[in-house]
Amino acid sequence: MKAPIRPDLVNFVHTNIAKNKRQPYAVSEKAGHQHSAESWGTGRAVARVPRISGSGTHAAGQGAFANMCRGGRMFAPTKTWRRWHRKVSVNQRRYAIVSALAASALPSLVFARGHRIEQLEEVPLVLSADVESISKTKQAVEILQKINAYADIERVKESRTLRAGKGKARNRRFRERRGPLVVYKEDKGIVKAFRNITGVELANVSSLNLLTLAPGGHLGRFIIWTEPAFAELDAVFGTFSAESSQKKGYKLPAPIVSNPDIARIINSEEVQSALRPVGPAVIAPAQAKRNPLRNLSVMARLNPYAKHARAVESSLPKKVNKSKSRASAAFLASIKKD
Repeated sequence: MKAPIRPDLVNFVHTNIAKNKRQPYAVSEKAGHQHSAESWGTGRAVARVPRISGSGTHAAGQGAFANMCRGGRMFAPTKTWRRWHRKVSVNQRRYAIVSALAASALPSLVFARGHRIEQLEEVPLVLSADVESISKTKQAVEILQKINAYADIERVKESRTLRAGKGKARNRRFRERRGPLVVYKEDKGIVKAFRNITGVELANVSSLNLLTLAPGGHLGRFIIWTEPAFAELDAVFGTFSAESSQKKGYKLPAPIVSNPDIARIINSEEVQSALRPVGPAVIAPAQAKRNPLRNLSVMARLNPYAKHARAVESSLPKKVNKSKSRASAAFLASIKKD
C-alpha cells in the first residue's frame, strides 16, 4: 500500500490491456464489388470510375466499386488480421497493479471515483477470515450492511440505465456503475455468496487484474479485503527490502521522492526563508534590426576584419575609368581644332 501512485502508467497499461479482449471484425471481401461494372475509359467526358453495364434501368451507367459511389465498397475495408492485441511488459503491469492498490487505500481517491464510503470506519477495509467460509447471499448482504458498505450497492442499483445503441441487442442491454471489489485468498464459498450481488466483483489476491482494480483506467476502486488476503500482499508483491515469494526477483518500486507533497515543501518556512526577494521585472527593450552592409558597427560585430578592410579601401587612390578619360580627351581635341 506504499507503492508510488502513477495515474499516467495505470492509464497507459489499462488502455493496452483492455485491447486484448477485442474480437476481430471485418466487412465481407465481396461487399461493394458485386456488380457487372466496367470503366468507360476516356473520351466520353465522364469520370473513369467503373460504371454498371446494361441499359433500360436506372442503375445502368451509375458509378460502382469506388468508396464515393452508391453501393460501393468502403475506403480501406477492415480486415481480421489487424493488430488487435498489445504486449505490455511484465514490470509495467506489476507497477500499475501496485499503484492501483496503493490508491485504493486513500479515502480521497476512493471518494473521487464515486464510491459511497462516508460511513465506513476505515479504508482499506479488512474483514475477518470467517467471511471466506460463508456461502449464502443473504449472509453476504448482512455483512455489507453491518460494515456500512451497502450504500455503494444501492448507488449501483440506482445507476442502472438502458444502453444507447445497438448493444441492447448484443447481450449488454443495461449499463451500471462498479461497486466494491471483494479480494479473498481461498474460496470456501465466498464467491458463491457475493457473485449475485449487483455491482460486486471478486478476485483472488494471487491473480489481481488491473481491469478490475482500476476500471476505465481510473484509480480509487473500493476494495473489501479478507484478513488472509490482506496478509498475503507482502508475499505476492514483496516489500521495498524483501523480494516477492511468488514473483521471482520482484520488489515494490521505490518512490523517487519520500514526500510527494511538493507544494507543501515549497511553501514551508525553511524554503521560503532561504529564498531571495522577488525583484522588479526587467523587460529588455526591443532592438531594431540594422543592416550590416550599411552599418559598419554591426558589420564589425559579425566580421572583426571589416573595419581594417574599410580603412585600407579608403586609403587607396580612386581608379579612373579609362574609357571615359579617352572620350573626354577626344572631345577636348575636337574643340581645339574648331
